Amino acid sequence: MKRTAVIMAGGTGERFWPLSRKHRPKQLLYLTNENKMMLEEAIERISSIIAPEDIFIITSVTLLEPIRRAIPVIPAENIVAEPLKRNTAPCLALAAAFIAERYSGMGFEPKDISISVLTADHSIHPKEAFAATVLSILEYVETNPVLATIGVIPNRPETGYGYIEIEKRIEKSVSETHIIPVMKFHEKPDYATALHFVKDGRHLWNSGMFFWRCDTFEASMLKCLPEVGNGISKMREKYKRQTAKTLDSYLESAFEIFEKFPNISIDYGLMEKADNVVVASASFEWDDIGSFDSLERIRTKDSAGNISQGNVILTDSSNSIIINSSDKMIVSLLGMEDVVVITTEDAVMICPKNRVQEVRKSVDSVRNKFEGKWL
Repeated sequence: MKRTAVIMAGGTGERFWPLSRKHRPKQLLYLTNENKMMLEEAIERISSIIAPEDIFIITSVTLLEPIRRAIPVIPAENIVAEPLKRNTAPCLALAAAFIAERYSGMGFEPKDISISVLTADHSIHPKEAFAATVLSILEYVETNPVLATIGVIPNRPETGYGYIEIEKRIEKSVSETHIIPVMKFHEKPDYATALHFVKDGRHLWNSGMFFWRCDTFEASMLKCLPEVGNGISKMREKYKRQTAKTLDSYLESAFEIFEKFPNISIDYGLMEKADNVVVASASFEWDDIGSFDSLERIRTKDSAGNISQGNVILTDSSNSIIINSSDKMIVSLLGMEDVVVITTEDAVMICPKNRVQEVRKSVDSVRNKFEGKWL
């Protein structure tokens, strides 16, 4: 069995503006670790199971070269651009086509290839527990025609995550991964519903990571999302004799196929419709780093509850997040509470901490007023 991994890294992470930019997106920032980019951490976590030459990164044309420069450990030909933004279902169809074609020349059929679909913007630790969980899942999907995901036992009523409903309550165990059928997927709930989900113990956070054999994935897509599934074999034909090349853009011959795909997520298009879905309980700590306030759950705070980085002076200020990425100036806060202050060489963003989810509004304003400058 050939084990491969796909890391989706095409987003820009606009809620982390002004740190995150068009050519330096969230996955290339040092958010969870001051010494490693988030994408580097994602690769490091899976590298104990899957060799770098079998790891593929699917990204946008804009980010193709920035990621290749930033992540030299992954072969340049394994970093592939999507023709257009079409959400995660078309993205993973392209990945399956590319991988099936790459390994066909080595004697592997789709049934002989497993794929781990990972993300570039999560905080996961310890990596040893993550590796153990993934190994358990891979062994399962390689011998069973199922689609698998990882569910995380929630520790708070989070309204920003989707949930996975299971039949019976499971207790967290650091030594065992439970793999059980999925009853139902739930979209992001309101607070009252999220609180109920936490209390009843039968709902897990949807981690957004997926695992399957290549043939299982294609068959399931053909059944549940044929408008995308039918394109997998067509794209594979277009990628014939192309997968070992370092492509400098998207594959033009696949553009016409890809542009006809609907803009649809893998959750909605496949996972919520399929009847062969299982979930593995995580034996590791997990967090989706979606906005600046996520840092409060993973970064060390000072005695006043502040998180600071760079040249920062705090006086009578508390429960705030201050990141100064410029070495040419100092940021000083006096008498401030519950604020977020982010500075770069050319931009400053300040907002109440309880409104960090709305940073995209500032991004939209900058885009509209300055035609994309400073983005």
